[in-house]
Amino acid sequence: GEKALLEACKNCFASLFTDRAISYRVDRGFDHFSIALSIGVQKMIRSDLACSGVMFSIDTETGFRNAVLINGSWGLGENIVQGAVNPDEFYVFKPALKSGKFAVISKSMGTKKIKMIYGKGKRPTVNIRTKPAEQERFVLNDAEIQELARWGLAIEEYYSQKAGKFKPMDMEWAKDGKQNKLYIVQARPETVQAMKDQNVLEEYILEGKGAVLSKGHAVGQKIGAGKARVIKGVKEIGKVRKGEVIVTEMTDPDWEPVMKIAAAIVTERGGKTCHAAIVSRELGIPCVVGTENCTRTISNGQPITVSCAEGDEGFVYKGILKFRIEKRDLRELPKTRTKIMVNIGNPDQAFATSFLPVQGVGLAREEFIINSSIKIHPNALLQFKKLKDRKLQKQIEVLTKGYTDKAQFYVDKLAEGIARIAAAFHPHDVILRFSDFKSNEYANLIGGKLFEPKENNPMIGWRGASRYYDPRFTEAFGLECMAVKKVRETMGLTNVIVMIPVCRTVEEGKQVLDTMAKHGLPRGENGLKVYAMCEIPSNVILAKQFLEIFDGFSIGSNDLTQMTLGVDRDSELVAHIYDERNGAVKAMVRQVIQTANAQGKYIGICGQAPSDHPDFAEFLVQCGIQSISLNPDAVVKTTLKIAEAEQKHQ
Repeated sequence: GEKALLEACKNCFASLFTDRAISYRVDRGFDHFSIALSIGVQKMIRSDLACSGVMFSIDTETGFRNAVLINGSWGLGENIVQGAVNPDEFYVFKPALKSGKFAVISKSMGTKKIKMIYGKGKRPTVNIRTKPAEQERFVLNDAEIQELARWGLAIEEYYSQKAGKFKPMDMEWAKDGKQNKLYIVQARPETVQAMKDQNVLEEYILEGKGAVLSKGHAVGQKIGAGKARVIKGVKEIGKVRKGEVIVTEMTDPDWEPVMKIAAAIVTERGGKTCHAAIVSRELGIPCVVGTENCTRTISNGQPITVSCAEGDEGFVYKGILKFRIEKRDLRELPKTRTKIMVNIGNPDQAFATSFLPVQGVGLAREEFIINSSIKIHPNALLQFKKLKDRKLQKQIEVLTKGYTDKAQFYVDKLAEGIARIAAAFHPHDVILRFSDFKSNEYANLIGGKLFEPKENNPMIGWRGASRYYDPRFTEAFGLECMAVKKVRETMGLTNVIVMIPVCRTVEEGKQVLDTMAKHGLPRGENGLKVYAMCEIPSNVILAKQFLEIFDGFSIGSNDLTQMTLGVDRDSELVAHIYDERNGAVKAMVRQVIQTANAQGKYIGICGQAPSDHPDFAEFLVQCGIQSISLNPDAVVKTTLKIAEAEQKHQ
């Protein structure tokens, strides 16, 4: 009614002089009386009957420009903004969206334990618990996610054209439960990543170790440390002292004056777009949100270290741990003739890693995705209905909620992980190695012991290529092929090249290629290249024959050293013999590089050696290697060494 509308307008005027508004103006140098406030009156979207959330046209953590980030939860949107709920999270790849391809590259289900709806009487809104069925369901379907992202892209393009420069946007959306329609209800400029200098690489590196007290979503990529200040509500914020770590259930705008003196912030609730996360980014301090237990596991006054420098997951460690900060202007790095690539396993680190001065991924490992996102043995999913162990079936049901076809869960989750890496480095090549678990490692997956043999020496047993065509595993390998097909064809990420590990004979290589074709992934179709790992002496000795059926080789120096010297690299008893710089290993490496170059085929290296030993990188340059793939922390220092070697041997 009119009275409520006029009261609301007065409250808007009064909000110009709240503590946080005054504090903000002081910090930014604005005059208190030469500013203005406008009031927009909008129709209320009935998201109390559906869902709502926020959307950024840039990745909020890394500044990666080619992704749209969407968070959503049931009910009115206040809970997401305040960080009162752990929301669903979606990433959409802009180039795929523009080309009409399926563009959802990542979906993470939040707990969404409460939702805000309209109240009665004096309480205009109330929070109620969401039903288990709502908690176990995404708030948006794939079509809705992509529709929102298209709108986000259009809004970004409009404001970018107006500004004459790239203008990422921070938006709020709501779905009307009566009309079953989506709406954008707010759009404003994103102010943190847009202001960053992308040419300066700043890396926080944790040097100490400590017990993990709590973990959640990492906000930013920094590390902070100090005494914990555990506070239960806004009335206690006066207790916060400069340099302390605020540990609380959630924050809201009234907390901002004390947040700027904190070393870090840790909350129990909230996602990457909640209040604590947004303010922490603006302040440039590390923040871990959605821990669900931090106020119980961390004691007031306890010295702690908050690390957001280890990927998407943020950790709170016991004690003040040592860390260092490395800064480098990427414009100062020399250009190299040798292609510099990067090794990556964790898709959550892909966006951040993409800012390194590299030309793609020389080794993307499937194992991390399977271990962290899937956790279940593929045969346990394929034979789910035949499983006799009810406890095991229930465990799988919990992890695969929403999937009646359990094998499809494996395909979708693997595809999401691969797609996130491929999108991060698009259009550069991403060389994806098919699964290279050993039998004892596969056995550690849920249900794995039912399907894996016990081998005396799994390191040189049933792994890699020998699995893919074997009747006991070929159907499981088919799921990997389906995931790659989805990434390349449905999502349009044709920069993915696949690689076969531990291919012992040329005949075995042919069998794997035939198996791939049977599973709908033939070499050459839609430009698909297939490489093999060069990690066994037979690969070097018969390199010419191997390269007649494969498009290239990537040297796995770890296994090649093991096989050449006859050393179990997992055994500490013979560890002193294991050295990639041994003359026999180097002779193998030199020979295969010469053969591949003579054949006009790709030859690179993705093994550990050049990351650990800069002199080995120099040796590779001398041999004429085409590309060197490095661990992220070795990219800068090894690039300098490679440039130096190229000048010396030109």
